[in-house]
Amino acid sequence: MAQMLTEADVKRLITNPSGEVRAETAAKVAEAFELGALSPAERAVAEEIFRVMVQDVEVKVRESLAHHLKASVNLPRDIALRMAKDVEQVALPILEFSKVLTDADLVDIVRSSGAEKQTAVARRAEVSGALANALIDHGKTSGVVAALAANKGAALGDAEVKKILDKHGSDVLVTNSLVARPNLPLALSERILNIVSTSLHEYLVQRHDLTEEMAADLVLAAREKATIMLLPAGAKSADVIEFAQQLHRAGRLSPTLLLRALCSGDIAFFEASMSVLSGVPIINARLLIHDQGALGMQSIYQYAHLPPDLYPAFRAAFDVAREMDYDGGDRDRQRFASRVIERVLTRLEQLDDRNAGYLLNRLQQLAA
Repeated sequence: MAQMLTEADVKRLITNPSGEVRAETAAKVAEAFELGALSPAERAVAEEIFRVMVQDVEVKVRESLAHHLKASVNLPRDIALRMAKDVEQVALPILEFSKVLTDADLVDIVRSSGAEKQTAVARRAEVSGALANALIDHGKTSGVVAALAANKGAALGDAEVKKILDKHGSDVLVTNSLVARPNLPLALSERILNIVSTSLHEYLVQRHDLTEEMAADLVLAAREKATIMLLPAGAKSADVIEFAQQLHRAGRLSPTLLLRALCSGDIAFFEASMSVLSGVPIINARLLIHDQGALGMQSIYQYAHLPPDLYPAFRAAFDVAREMDYDGGDRDRQRFASRVIERVLTRLEQLDDRNAGYLLNRLQQLAA
């Protein structure tokens, strides 16, 4: 047993069995255990020492043991489980790092524990779907769920994200954590964006003395810009159509959003939106939109019940966007939109139309 405790260690423990000395002894035995140089007999003795120490009356002794054994893959499960059910100082490192605890162990602890222990579980390097659902269902505070949402190692599928939004969508910490997650479906991303926009509107009205109308205008512009940015390049047609359908059901598939999409070069989203608004199948919608004549685009625009006064802007934006492409550099999407709007404004200035001023104003607002 020389690798674990020397004769001097034993004498010191006998002559001064204080909590400090017992904690240091716990650390020394745990370090030797983790080095892997113990014989099978010595390892068995070490494990029995741990079983005694996890019952020590001094928290600092148990805490020292948990700290040094939190990542041990050789720690017997019964010892890890005993520490995981201890007070927070002892349990938290085990709950966050120990790999010997099973999902069933962790789910049971989540169901019966407070927020601190639940948060430690939510921060584990890997959180299974079953464990994630337990945390969502039994989390004592929204902070527990925010920690789970921020954990890239948590297995959060569409159903779990939807459940989080249903239960905690009004909490800023939770929504901010969800926004940062990669590869969220478009439909869920847009729902999160709308929740955040609502919170922003309330903040502007309450904290900055803006009128409801002014705040609504600012938030609408910001939300529409962010909505367009949600669409990844090369998104599947089915996903884009589903996205447009969700926006339409929520009453957010607005003329200004479609015009922004065109000015950003998102012709696929424009096509999907026109299909959804008009009720025309996507294949036929594309044929009408790309018709070389003057009537195809105009007819589907009418079927979509979009404002007649805005048609010249849509027509010009579509023609310009189809002629241009991204330059491939940083912020090329923003530069593309600026170039499109600049060319569209030039074309509209040449229109002999009583509504040209109105159209120019709307496009300038989009460019802002």
